[in-house]
Amino acid sequence: MYIPKIYKSEDQDLMKKIISENGFALLISDKEKLSATHSMFLVNENEGNFYLETHISKANFQAKVLKDGDEVLCDFLGAHSYISSSWYDHKNVSTWNYEAVQIRGKMKLMNDDELYEHLRKLTFKYEKPQKCPMLVENMGDEYVKNEMKGAFGIHIFPTEIFIVNKLSQNRKESDFRNIIKELEETSDENSRKIAEKMRNL
Repeated sequence: MYIPKIYKSEDQDLMKKIISENGFALLISDKEKLSATHSMFLVNENEGNFYLETHISKANFQAKVLKDGDEVLCDFLGAHSYISSSWYDHKNVSTWNYEAVQIRGKMKLMNDDELYEHLRKLTFKYEKPQKCPMLVENMGDEYVKNEMKGAFGIHIFPTEIFIVNKLSQNRKESDFRNIIKELEETSDENSRKIAEKMRNL
C-alpha cells in the first residue's frame, strides 16, 4: 500500500480500533489465482504478539488452496468521506479522507478447539448488544460442532502493517476548518465521523 508520509501512522492503538470497529473486511490471496473474500475478523494478542483471526466457508476457493505458511493480505476500511474541491478558498482537486489498515501476513490453520473459541468470541462480540443474545455456549455442542464442519478457520500473523490516517493534514488552517464544517453539515454518518476525527487531530 502506498502511503504518503504525512498520512502514514504508526499508532498501534489506532490500528486495533479501526480493525475492531470495521471487522467485516477483505481476505485477499493470490495462490493459483487472485481471490478476495469478505469475512469477519477479530484482533488478538498473546504475550504481546498481535495477530488476526477469521474464518471462511470450506466451499470457498481460498479454503481449498490455502495452507499453513501461505501469505494473505487483510484489508480494513475505516471511516471515509468525499472532500469537495468547492470547500477550499482556491482552485484545487477533490479528494477522499479516510482511515484504513492493510496487514500482510502468514496464515496458520485453526484446529477444532481454536475454531470453536474463535466462533465463541466472534458471536459474543456481535450478540452481546442484542435484545436476546444467542451465544455459542447456549446452542449446544452437537449443533455447533456440526456447523463447524463447514468453516475454515485461520490465524494471520503479520509480516507488514500499513496504517493510513488521511485527514486533510496537508491543508492550511482555514481550509481545514471549513472541511470540518462542511462534513458536519451532512447527514452522512461516515462524513461526520471524519469531521470528529479531524477535530481530534
